[in-house]
Amino acid sequence: MNRDPLRDSRALWNRIGLDLRSDEVLAQLLDRGEMSAWRALYQLARKDADLRRRIARIVMTVPLPLPRFWLAALASLGEPVDLGASVPSYGDSAGV
Repeated sequence: MNRDPLRDSRALWNRIGLDLRSDEVLAQLLDRGEMSAWRALYQLARKDADLRRRIARIVMTVPLPLPRFWLAALASLGEPVDLGASVPSYGDSAGV
């Protein structure tokens, strides 16, 4: 049986299921997903320009632990991103 790394991601611990139409679910995967979930998300983003734009918007507005990683991943898919743009600080949101 093939496992779905997105559906099985521990990032969705508080969700009934995977709904990538939800920016909140997408942000949770970007924030707390495992490498296998990120690979699956990257593969989906390769074919889905809307998903790439949503990821870019989330990266630019939501504090994430690896925003530059996601900007570089999006750039590698041809998405126009500003790699030097200011991104929300993850440490500040965690009370650090």
